[in-house]
Amino acid sequence: MVRKSARPKLGAAPNPQHARAVDPYIPGHGNPGYRISRYDLELDYKVPSNRLEGRATITATASEPLKRFSLDLSDSLNPAKVSVNGRRPQRFSHRGGKLDITLAAEVPAGAAMTVAIRYAGTPRPIRSTWGEVGWEELTEGVIVASQPSGAPSWFPCDDHPASKASYRIQITTDSPYRVVSNGVLTSRKVAAGHTTWVYEQAAPMASYLATIQIGAYELVKVAEKPVPIRAALPPRLARHFQGSFGNQERIMRAFTRWFGPYPFPEYTVVVTDDTLEIPVEAQTVSIFGANHCDGTRDAERLVAHELAHQWFGNSLTLTRWKDIWLHEGFACYSEWMWAQECGEATTQQMAERYYGKLAASRADIIVGDPGPQLMFDDRVYKRGALTLHALRAAIGDPAFFTLLHEWTSEYAHESVTTDAFVTLAAKHSPEPLRHLWQSWLYDAPLPPLPVLTAN
Repeated sequence: MVRKSARPKLGAAPNPQHARAVDPYIPGHGNPGYRISRYDLELDYKVPSNRLEGRATITATASEPLKRFSLDLSDSLNPAKVSVNGRRPQRFSHRGGKLDITLAAEVPAGAAMTVAIRYAGTPRPIRSTWGEVGWEELTEGVIVASQPSGAPSWFPCDDHPASKASYRIQITTDSPYRVVSNGVLTSRKVAAGHTTWVYEQAAPMASYLATIQIGAYELVKVAEKPVPIRAALPPRLARHFQGSFGNQERIMRAFTRWFGPYPFPEYTVVVTDDTLEIPVEAQTVSIFGANHCDGTRDAERLVAHELAHQWFGNSLTLTRWKDIWLHEGFACYSEWMWAQECGEATTQQMAERYYGKLAASRADIIVGDPGPQLMFDDRVYKRGALTLHALRAAIGDPAFFTLLHEWTSEYAHESVTTDAFVTLAAKHSPEPLRHLWQSWLYDAPLPPLPVLTAN
């Protein structure tokens, strides 16, 4: 199955009570008034019928007095029962992708809330500006790719990148299938032709990074150090895996040297039996298509790119989508550094290659705030990478790599902004960097090519 191409955004007009968008790039997603710290999801899924039954227990704290609040939940899923702190609400309604809950008594600011929701339905992707995102059936199994607004396709949530929480994800499905989810597999029980899988994601995670992958996969141990690396893939692709993914341990070692310790307990690569146009990132998991596992190294830059997101995107997650260059620019630059590490090309040569492509393209994009229509434009990725290359040229390698280590350690598992990175970078530069940031991130014309003095 090929990933769907972009379609116009469909659906009902937003409820006026939700007009105060938390992030203008994903209007209608995200909810004010509370902060979630924990999701406990118990799911039952039937692969042949694509039927999902769920029980979500959400732990939150009210940030203001609450008589009414909302969660994001796709209209393809129907909530049957809702309780707050063990009590039925005065009422709840579900329409336009919002589950609205009105309480019988106001919850004061600072008070804890436990919200329990039973729901069921036939999950399907959410149509968005960027195509279909979220829960999607494969030929045999499921892929969940929620960036940036697909999480409500399978569980009720506060769907905003700065809303990070820990997760326990339990899913019961037919025994022939393997389930891969975020974090560490803590339990696996087989009974009556079904298997229950329990994953614990202790580190805070944004809702769009939560994932379920289901398929007829076998598990392959790739490496144990510097962290356990596993792969889940169809048996028919096993003979090609080493040729395409054999450098994962080397890439992990290089990245831990450049960026600091890997931020999670382990890492899993899933290779689906279907074709995927592009790989998919999730916290502790990367998902590739069968087309990326052909026995060649043609997709190795993507292997490096997705691994880099575990630092830049998953541990350090943007606060608002306008700062997406903090994810994609860093992951793209990681590709270029790996190209030099493995002897393919120097980082400077990679910068020159993509600078030439940018120079031949329209210079009408603002990398630091590209707008929702262009947030996944390849120019954001490549010019974001060139921004880092320019910074490296300006401050030198020792300061640059010290900065990267400090960035990933000081903000580990937190929400980040461009301003925070700019402020941190200023500590490592003897000269003001204001012109660099302005010309690369906020001006449309392409600045001169940055050149490393030694590379």
